[in-house]
Amino acid sequence: MFTIDAHLDLSMNALEWNRDLTLPVSEINAREKGLTDKPDRGNAVVSLPALRAGNIGLVVATQIARYVAPGNSLPGWHSPEQAWAQTQGQLAWYQAMVEKEEMAQIRNRSELDAHLALWENGEDNSSKPVGFILSLEGADSIVNLDYLEKAYEYGLQALGPAHYGPGRYAHGTDASAPLNEQGKALLRKMDELGIILDATHLCDLAFWEALDIYKGPVWASHNNCRALVDHNRQFSDEMIKALVDRGAVIGSAMDAWMLSPAWERGKSTPKERAVTLNTVLDHMDHICQVAGNANHIGIGSDLDGAFGREQAPHDIETIADLSKVTDLLRQRGYSEKDVEKVMHGNWLNFLKRNWG
Repeated sequence: MFTIDAHLDLSMNALEWNRDLTLPVSEINAREKGLTDKPDRGNAVVSLPALRAGNIGLVVATQIARYVAPGNSLPGWHSPEQAWAQTQGQLAWYQAMVEKEEMAQIRNRSELDAHLALWENGEDNSSKPVGFILSLEGADSIVNLDYLEKAYEYGLQALGPAHYGPGRYAHGTDASAPLNEQGKALLRKMDELGIILDATHLCDLAFWEALDIYKGPVWASHNNCRALVDHNRQFSDEMIKALVDRGAVIGSAMDAWMLSPAWERGKSTPKERAVTLNTVLDHMDHICQVAGNANHIGIGSDLDGAFGREQAPHDIETIADLSKVTDLLRQRGYSEKDVEKVMHGNWLNFLKRNWG
């Protein structure tokens, strides 16, 4: 079944992990044998051939570069301008993939319709370009609002103001503060330009303020449920209800620590903790119960978000295994129509509704 994954950090992996994503996953991992500079070396699950093998023809693909102030121990850049430059390198990689016909940038309804027609023409999908909608994860690299306009001009379609820790515009996971004046102005400018607000990673205070200030389309590209795994990274039922009321879709994330209570990073394993794709579906089910229907769930795997097989559901060898979700949903009693909604329909309905 045609599948949409609403959160992959492809360019970060290409540049900072130095992965040639045009290769099969097995070749990427073979080249990383013996490397220890990243926690997931040799455990990659994502590549462009693997996406095609899973019929994942459209993704939301990120740019990401954090600014870190003195005293901030998180990895990142020491000035907003350096962070911006990093995102521009990431943009150049996407553009190179477009030139090579490995990927196709999707910026509007007509491009979306043409891309879907290509993937649904009945021909072999193994050499078709993977479509991508460009998103920015964390707004730190937006030096000022003029830079947001520059990003919009090159095709930025969605933006999450926060990531981990304190941000220049909004605080995110494991941090807490109201939006500052820059953050409020950013949201108003996003509204003006029609850039989708990604509510993922916003701390609770910023989340509620953002929904109040920003009037345009909202989604959560990769988020799970606090009721099942109690952590500020997850959404409370009240937050889920607010997103449902705004017509949002919430993509289920597949990072094992978000799926298993008391996960110990660097110690726990997905197999030991019995983290599988069915664990992901537990979070989807919970959102359906809160919403009263299956119209607000999708996939936002984050399977290349600085982790790999060591921290992914243990029934995933490569991202192509997302195709298993269809049968797992059927086994839980989801109708065929609802299975289609999860795999692609809800994301497509959101885009078509908001792209006119």
